[in-house]
Amino acid sequence: MVPFRQFLLKIHSRCNLACDYCYMYEGADQSWRDRPRRMELATVRRTARRIAEHAAEQGLDEVSVVLHGGEPLLVGPVHLDALLAELARIADVGPRVRFSLQTNGLRLLDQPALLDVLHRHRVGVAVSLDGTRADHDRHRRLPSGGGSWERTAAAVRLLGSDRHRELFAGLLCVVDLAADPVATYEALLEFAPPRLDLLLPHATWQEPPAGVRRSVPVAPPSGVDSAPYGEWLIAAFDRWYDAPYRETGVRLFEELSVLLLGGRAASEAVGLAPVDLVVVEADGTLEQADSLKVTYDGAAGTGLDVWRHGFTEAAAHPGFRARQRGLAGLGAVCGACPLVRVCGGGLYAHRYAGDGFAHPSVYCADMDRLIRHIAGRLRAGVAELTGAGQGR
Repeated sequence: MVPFRQFLLKIHSRCNLACDYCYMYEGADQSWRDRPRRMELATVRRTARRIAEHAAEQGLDEVSVVLHGGEPLLVGPVHLDALLAELARIADVGPRVRFSLQTNGLRLLDQPALLDVLHRHRVGVAVSLDGTRADHDRHRRLPSGGGSWERTAAAVRLLGSDRHRELFAGLLCVVDLAADPVATYEALLEFAPPRLDLLLPHATWQEPPAGVRRSVPVAPPSGVDSAPYGEWLIAAFDRWYDAPYRETGVRLFEELSVLLLGGRAASEAVGLAPVDLVVVEADGTLEQADSLKVTYDGAAGTGLDVWRHGFTEAAAHPGFRARQRGLAGLGAVCGACPLVRVCGGGLYAHRYAGDGFAHPSVYCADMDRLIRHIAGRLRAGVAELTGAGQGR
């Protein structure tokens, strides 16, 4: 059994945007409709106690608590402050606690008192922003139908100002084939983010991503497969890698580089490290990763909750164990692939094909193309450094 080190709390189950690609509201699982709007303090208190118990049982010296939604800042500053105070008590009986929050940023403009709360509890804040105004507004729209880029951009500028910069954890951007990859990267770079996450749209073999029509492969990629998402990411990688100085971090590129150089990545999207994240819904229900909501109704469910079950019991659940088996948990096609220790089979949800998850990712060809390209760039860089060293 692998202990949980990341606890993602759905502190508000509704949102103030209507993004067309949202896995929570647009996916196969619609269980959000039956959840309470916010996580009440009694649920938070119980969750904090369960986290402290789990940390003590497993000998953990640090845990990460991620505040999520819906839109987590819809709870407002008063409830957020009380909620974080309850969670901070975890540290009183054991591990250090690192707080982070994922948001669309709009409430930072509406309720500036939220920033005071975030400072008080030292919460790192990441904001979703999909590149240029036109590309962002194509998908991330207000319920009225209007675009949200202008307000999101204003929130990110506020977060990146001298007064609040210490809170700014980075930007998340969903890859869109209709967007220019270099223009997307440079639009995000204008906000001087400490890190970027370029995220593949959640998709499965049954519901493939836009621009992709493939059958479930029976062998590893041949190198000639269509890979539009891989090519998009390669263009972004080359712009990032060829910069004269480190402009920002890009999580996917950094993790793939570390894995190619023999290191270990802490991501469920790449590599073979076991999953150590659990989701606590607003009513205290324990679930697996949110991305599973795009596969089928109930895919993320466990039948467990913080009222009756501890996290150590949850970690032994077959659903979590299935994603902690490393190479042994992959299907035959992935097992035969020379890149498997780098790719790791891709995100678990992206492997779904109606009969289960024992398949490569629906982005298999794209990841193959990207990984081989990054490997080539790294080899060339090492050769250049070696040659320069020999020339001295």
